[in-house]
Amino acid sequence: MWLHFIPGIQFRTSNNLFKGEMERFLVKIVNLMKDENLFATQGGPIILAQVENEYGNVEGSYGVAGVLYVKWAAETAVGLNTTVPWVMCQQEDAPDPIINTCNGFYCDRWSPNSPFKPKMWTENYAGWFLSFGYAVPFRPVEDLAFAVARFFETGGTFQNYYMYFGGTNFGRTAGGPLIATSYDYDAPINEYGYINQPKWGHLRDLHIAVKKCEEHLVNANATQISLGQNLEAHVYYKSFNDCAAFLANYDSSSNATVNFRGRSYFLPAWSVSILPDCVNVIFNTAKVVSQVTLDDDSSIWDVTMPSSSWSWYKEKVGIWSNNSFEASGLLEQINTTKDSSDFLWYTTSINVDEKTVENQTKEVGLLIMSLGHAAFLFVNKKPVGFSYGNHDDASFTLTAKINLHSGNNTLDVLSMMIGLQNYGPWFDIQGAGLYSVILMDLEGSKADLSNMQWTYQVGLEGEFLELENVSMANSSVWIQGSAIPTNQSLLWYKTVFDAPEGNGPVALNLSGMGKGQAWINGQSIGRYWSSNLSPSNGCSENCDYRGTYNAGKCLKKCGQPAQTLYHIPRPWLNPGKNLLVIHEELGGDPSTISLVAQNRQRICNRVSETDLPPADTWESGEDFASRIPELRLTCETGWRIASIRFASFGTPEGNCGAVKQGTCHTDVSSIVHKACVGKSGCSIPVSGAELGDPCPNVAKTLAVEALCTA
Repeated sequence: MWLHFIPGIQFRTSNNLFKGEMERFLVKIVNLMKDENLFATQGGPIILAQVENEYGNVEGSYGVAGVLYVKWAAETAVGLNTTVPWVMCQQEDAPDPIINTCNGFYCDRWSPNSPFKPKMWTENYAGWFLSFGYAVPFRPVEDLAFAVARFFETGGTFQNYYMYFGGTNFGRTAGGPLIATSYDYDAPINEYGYINQPKWGHLRDLHIAVKKCEEHLVNANATQISLGQNLEAHVYYKSFNDCAAFLANYDSSSNATVNFRGRSYFLPAWSVSILPDCVNVIFNTAKVVSQVTLDDDSSIWDVTMPSSSWSWYKEKVGIWSNNSFEASGLLEQINTTKDSSDFLWYTTSINVDEKTVENQTKEVGLLIMSLGHAAFLFVNKKPVGFSYGNHDDASFTLTAKINLHSGNNTLDVLSMMIGLQNYGPWFDIQGAGLYSVILMDLEGSKADLSNMQWTYQVGLEGEFLELENVSMANSSVWIQGSAIPTNQSLLWYKTVFDAPEGNGPVALNLSGMGKGQAWINGQSIGRYWSSNLSPSNGCSENCDYRGTYNAGKCLKKCGQPAQTLYHIPRPWLNPGKNLLVIHEELGGDPSTISLVAQNRQRICNRVSETDLPPADTWESGEDFASRIPELRLTCETGWRIASIRFASFGTPEGNCGAVKQGTCHTDVSSIVHKACVGKSGCSIPVSGAELGDPCPNVAKTLAVEALCTA
């Protein structure tokens, strides 16, 4: 934003002002690293440096200037002499010696722009980001593992997950438009820092299997062998009898049995088997034997309510101070607020002919067009309409029928930002706010109010008063009473609460609120928008991992808010009383707000006698099939298994979270209890010899559900 206001600057193109600022930044960062001896050649951990990001996706919009900019950026970076390689992501024309790299859901069929450059995958999307008004995207781990295995199978040298550790867009830091506060991303480590299973465990097993092939992978290029339609092997030889292999079935629906080096191998559709010795399969991407963490189960959360004593402050509608200003016509919002606030008031007056009978009103239509992102309309200080855009198109139209009385009528529009644009061509000049206001009477005649004299007010009075700060907690501006105003717009609320016990994750449940922002002890935990529901259809809780994935393929929580729980970092909480401040823009009920804390965890696993043993148990030269599969359970660090909620060996039915006894069953609770309870983790052999045989000649499964506590 600070660069945006340099006169004459243009971002990410052959513009001297921008290049000067960018070079200054690059020099600063590289020198900081050198001063601390952080590059690998200095004995530090940095092995790679990147300049620009995914510019190739937008380069065409900048014409020749874009091509020149890429060349300049590359030369500038190399000239800084980091002594480690530089990369450009998604940049097919990256000039030597810059390495161009791949970003995406799949990069196995991608190649760099020179045979002398390594095949590198800098962003493998583990999931996708969350937007207000959209369902929650997720990526099945079977597909993610398939993509990674295919990449290394086909000569990949470097793969990086985006994201591996999810996070939170605290404050107003979320990108835009309308990107949610949570950036959990369905990552292997979730927003709260806890392990997301089975994603984390299945990827761990995958990388163990790839690591066991390492000597072969770095020794030679792969030999590709066709095994049939949509079936192939890539073999890495040290010698004919010393090799590692990847067997792939990239058909999206049909399983297959293939013959490889005189042996028969079953390959599920859309899967890769890894054979570190060209004989033993130690991992298949479609066979998940990692535990499942049931984080969506409400029983793992302890719920407490903040104090029932609330205070409030009613925000004034429209102009609230003498630092407002007037201008002819509608101003673009970002250039006006300079991102000092999400809010800009547009205010004008409409004069109705005095001939209108006193105490009677005239009904007219109002058409407001906005570049984004949302707007709240008030006529004579009363709310009459609200509209908003979405992440894919932030612009919108607000239409309303309004009643005007004789004489002057005030028109106040509160335009709202929900994250600054941060991607796409010319993103720095994509605007926000109103650009057209049309008044229409019942006879069809129109009056364009766009070029009238408008009064502007940047921000809200509550922001100016800094009501979110702890220093204002005892201010006399707050109103207190037994009847809390609810479901009203532009209200600030305040209360206190005790920090939840324990050390587990803490969140604020705002499902009963509308839209706004929340602060804990003066720290913003981000924007919320619980009243913006996702479409009611399009979700598939059990999404088929087979076939090409995209961000809209696997969705959950249709017809619900994108987010209702908002992360409160434990270090932000005081041991005693804590201040909660809410700014509610549209209307909600603060008495519904609750604090939730996780101090226990439900974990579950199902492993069959026919499943593969854990990849980390394979040793070179052995017959891996002779090993016994294991069911493994692990709690979060510092937690222990407190109880076994279900344990059955036989033919249990249902998935984790809803598993039940099948027609063949033996109760193994005592065995599992002895092996697991009181421990941080445990492993149980899945064998009739160990667990009993309730139904001979039937392939049996061990299913266990346990409770971990801090």
